[in-house]
Amino acid sequence: MSGTESATSGMSATSGYTHPEVLVETSWVADHLNDPQIRLIEADEDVLLYEVGHLPGAVKLDWHVDVQDPVTRDFVNQKGFEELMSRWGVSNDTTIILFGDKNNWYACYTFWLFSMYGHRNMKIMNGGRLKWESEQRPMTKEIPHFAATTYHAQAMDESIRAFRDDVFNGLKNPGRGLIDVRSPQEYSGELLHMVNYPQEGATRGGHIPGAKSIPWAMAANSDGTFKSPEDLRQLYVSREMTPDKDIISYCRIGERSAHTWFVLTHLLGYPRVRNYDGSWTEWGNLVKAPIEKP
Repeated sequence: MSGTESATSGMSATSGYTHPEVLVETSWVADHLNDPQIRLIEADEDVLLYEVGHLPGAVKLDWHVDVQDPVTRDFVNQKGFEELMSRWGVSNDTTIILFGDKNNWYACYTFWLFSMYGHRNMKIMNGGRLKWESEQRPMTKEIPHFAATTYHAQAMDESIRAFRDDVFNGLKNPGRGLIDVRSPQEYSGELLHMVNYPQEGATRGGHIPGAKSIPWAMAANSDGTFKSPEDLRQLYVSREMTPDKDIISYCRIGERSAHTWFVLTHLLGYPRVRNYDGSWTEWGNLVKAPIEKP
């Protein structure tokens, strides 16, 4: 059974999401390891995990190298994205399965980026690497090689991306919702520099005025899977983040906030959610940018 034919059979065991087709369970992935229409892509926060062992047939996305343009401090351009997909043997109709460590935060970041370049057939493996390992499913150190393809991406659609001017312009807009998905210690300004992330430093601690603190990890269960739709709705609605609002999420560089963007957009069906990937690394260093502290 191919990935296309099994569009519904791989849905999450938890029903009720607005777009359940964007999730597949580890059991479904295990049954499709040799499916030529599927490409597994591992996107980890810890970039050394892949070499320790990975899912058979999975390719590695190193966020520090593969999708960054160091000159413009932006993502790779359309041509660079096409070259990356071609190198991995991905065609426009390939179904991409994304997964990683840390409850899939970089997998969701990748989903967000790939969405801007128009790849339509994408899914997140619910539970990510943690759940796969806990179930003692097969791992390998063998690096897969695929025949190059000719991939055509669309011009980047940044409608799901927010920039600092978008945040500035919405500071006094009651119809805008701003979510700070960092830890409470980062939100308060108590934790200014994260020891393991020197490249994400900011000169000031605190949060953007009006932002609600809803840490990204609150959307996940202990096994890394996403919480039920009922629990997710309660999480956001109880903090005044309702579907009628124009919502922007942020963290330090946009990866954790992409997890929240994925939850709101694809699992709960919120129509207007953007990820501010400049996030606190940009805002906390901006001259005269307003901040709040308790």
